[in-house]
Amino acid sequence: MNSLNRMLTATAAILILSTAATSVSAQTLKWGAARDIDSVDPYAFGSTFTLAFLNHVYEGLVRYDENLKIQPALAESWAIVQPTVWRFKLRKGVKFQNGNDFTADDVIASLKRISHDTSPLKGNLPAYKNATKIDDHTVDLELNSAYPLLLNDLTNVFIFDKEWLVANNSELPTDVAKGVEGYATHNANGTGPFKLESRRADAKTVLVVNPNWWDKPKHNLTRIEFTPIASAPTRVAALISGDIGFTESAPLQDLQRLQSAPDVKVRLSTELRTVFFALNFKDKLVESDVKDKNPLRDKRVRQALYQGLAMDQMQKRALRGLSRNTGAMIAPVIPGYTPDMDERLPFDADKAKKLLADAGYPNGFSLSLVCSTDSYVNEEEICQSAAAMWARIGVKANLNSGPRSIQNPKRVKGEFDITTLGWANEPMIDAYSILVQVMHSKTGSAGVFNWGNWGNARIDELTDRSANELDPEKRIPMMSEALKIARDDIMFLPLHQQPMAWATRADVSDVVQLSDNKPRHWLTRMK
Repeated sequence: MNSLNRMLTATAAILILSTAATSVSAQTLKWGAARDIDSVDPYAFGSTFTLAFLNHVYEGLVRYDENLKIQPALAESWAIVQPTVWRFKLRKGVKFQNGNDFTADDVIASLKRISHDTSPLKGNLPAYKNATKIDDHTVDLELNSAYPLLLNDLTNVFIFDKEWLVANNSELPTDVAKGVEGYATHNANGTGPFKLESRRADAKTVLVVNPNWWDKPKHNLTRIEFTPIASAPTRVAALISGDIGFTESAPLQDLQRLQSAPDVKVRLSTELRTVFFALNFKDKLVESDVKDKNPLRDKRVRQALYQGLAMDQMQKRALRGLSRNTGAMIAPVIPGYTPDMDERLPFDADKAKKLLADAGYPNGFSLSLVCSTDSYVNEEEICQSAAAMWARIGVKANLNSGPRSIQNPKRVKGEFDITTLGWANEPMIDAYSILVQVMHSKTGSAGVFNWGNWGNARIDELTDRSANELDPEKRIPMMSEALKIARDDIMFLPLHQQPMAWATRADVSDVVQLSDNKPRHWLTRMK
């Protein structure tokens, strides 16, 4: 072998060893999800799942720890300097992923953007009024009134780089549901543990580790490859074969198969999210053979629909017995819950028929049922089950099912008669979340998710009062009373707290699963 060949051989050997070393040290988590994120702009749509994913790139002033307690993040400390003014001391030395320094200007620009009139997430900061820069690392947040949940709200208010927003003409929010896009829709620049490397919507989004993250990493990942896999059988096959290493949406119908696979671990729990049917309370239904009025505005009709649902049967068949049936609109751990809320009206098809007849619909009527295939656990099966049950009492629910990218704009515009809605009371972890964003009449920043024109003056009053009451012993009963009014009026049809089923490959050694159902891969470790 001549010297040139020996040199080439040696070089090739070095390259092979180098590649092998890199592949051993590089920990790539392949995340296969049931759906794609809505945008890489965290203010583009009020989706817990999207925000959970983007929390790997962007961060808030505060965050929840592994026990769902508030801890400092981009703010090191805070104090209430006046009843309506909170002062935040910002963390020094933090860099955005493009190298820009994090300062008070970024906080102010971000708060202005998320609270803008056109922001889909303005309801996430219901008490916010204004922000003032004290110095580069101190900012005051002024509220409309004394408000006990500001820190909870701020866990989901991610901070943008002002210079980056200005340079890319992105100071105003985008809105996925209304088709409003911008540079931030497809590009990201946060302070978080990972950086956006690439994104192909509905195909793959790749994150790489941020080596300059201000916090001390507990994870050992270098890369996250996020792939939406809507087909449950395909997702299961990918996990068993090792094509993906993690899913936060293990199909309930395939859990036994996954549990018997030698290199797969299933992690089961129940999440905070309550799934329910929301009803159209407008003057007329969208799709019905009743043209002159809206039957759903009659409480007897709503009660008939409620008592026409055989929840035990639905839980067994559609949720494989893994959900928690509820009569309440919030989970038991949410402040505002009382045990009596959980008492469901009993399933009674004969009574449901009589209620319909008493309301003037002895032969029933038709309506539209808008559901998605990729929002909630086994949502399509839930809707199919409900439609079949309502058919037995004479209500023909015309099921309109499709991907959430198509269905959500319909929901936002109120183009439904009945639709599924799920609420985790997140990030507040408090009943005020569902009261102000869903149940409250649509006024100002309240009622952002009031899509069906429901509302009640007393609920509004109690909700508004609870927002200004700092004493938990006074404010929690206010929320409970508001929830009881909605329950007694059958404003919504509660179903269940949905099951949470994650699955990992054996090489994913440590994953933190909390009841808010948010993957936190800055805490994930691989072997």
